[in-house]
Amino acid sequence: MSEPDAIDLAILKTLQSDARITNADLAAKVGLSPSACSRRLDILEKRGVIRGYHAHVSHKALDYKMIAIVHISLSGQFAKTLSEFEAAVKRCPNVLVCYLMSGEYDYILRVAARDLEDYERIHRDWLSALPHVVKINSSFALREVIDRPNVGL
Repeated sequence: MSEPDAIDLAILKTLQSDARITNADLAAKVGLSPSACSRRLDILEKRGVIRGYHAHVSHKALDYKMIAIVHISLSGQFAKTLSEFEAAVKRCPNVLVCYLMSGEYDYILRVAARDLEDYERIHRDWLSALPHVVKINSSFALREVIDRPNVGL
């Protein structure tokens, strides 16, 4: 895959700030014709540079007022162990993000809950039931300082 050029980066930067922009307006902003802009977008999507277009939804507005950062240790890091855990964690609707980690813990999760009682339910019914888990360490976010959904371009 070739590196994005200056026009691709201008397209990406514009879309990160306004994914609802029309193709005509995007083309005008980056100095392309609408058809050329559309072709560029198609290429960026096919290459996986653009993975989707999303609304940035407020969890608090949906009454998910608690964010937990959850560190998970597994019984081992065998390929089968990792794939079974990852398949199971993808089914947990409250897990917003899951990273395979180096270091002390195998995975770090960001989990949304309505309150402490809801987190207890998530912990009991979902997290503790995940395959190969030997240790769960939960920390609770006191306040969101930044939630940057986009990379700086």
